[in-house]
Order: sequence, then C-alpha cells, then structure tokens
Amino acid sequence: MTERKNFAAADIGPLEGLVSHEFRGLKGKCFMGKELGLTGCEVSLNRLPAGTAMPFVHAHTKNEELYIVLRGNGTFFVDGTEFPVREGSLVRVAPQGERSWKAGDEDLYFICIQAEENSLSQATLDDGFRIPTTKASWMAE
Repeated sequence: MTERKNFAAADIGPLEGLVSHEFRGLKGKCFMGKELGLTGCEVSLNRLPAGTAMPFVHAHTKNEELYIVLRGNGTFFVDGTEFPVREGSLVRVAPQGERSWKAGDEDLYFICIQAEENSLSQATLDDGFRIPTTKASWMAE
C-alpha cells in the first residue's frame, strides 16, 4: 500500500485472486476501508464462484449498500424479490432491505460500497473544483 498525506493506494492484484481473501469464513470477500483509511464509507471487493450463494440474508441498521457488478451474472434477493444481475448492474439497498445474492453460471465479481443512509451532504459536482495552476504529466502546458 502507498500512503501519503492526501491519499492511500492499494493493489490487491487480479480479480481472480479475490478467492484467496476471506472474511468471517466467507471466501472471496476483501474489505478495504481499514487498509485505505476510509472515513466516509466502507468498500468490499467480492468474488462468488459460479453456482454458489451467500449463505444468509442480512440487513443493516444505518448503512445503505451499493452493489456494482463488474463481471459475471447471478440473482439478487431483496425483501422477497429476486431479479437477475450481470456485468454493469447496479443495485442500491436501503439499510432495512433484507438482501442476499447468488452467482449464476459464471463467477460473480462485484464491489459493495456501504455508507450511512442520508449522509451525503452534496454531490460531487457541487463539491469539486478545478485547480488551474496544477498539471499532471499528461496535460499540455
């Protein structure tokens, strides 16, 4: 990991290697919040082998979750409703939403971002600003 005053960067390697990570007995799950020093959200990188499923349904007390499917396919379950997901699918689940998922005929790779519901005080367009005096190496003078 690289850590400096205003950033932290980590490299976990190819997504296929996620299967070597484990969290509370769940293989293929890698939380990055502590490693990156995240203070406003938690992020996990996930790989669920084809045909396997999350072994339980869960909900949260404060955090909503955003699931971003990177590769593969599967089925998502929220509050009794099942629906297909695939590469490019995004699913937001409120804290109280009862959720689980299953990989389809391909390994399911996804990112899950957790943040406290209703905590976003402004969108990026309102928060970001350009710094005209600073240039990256690929920017013209």
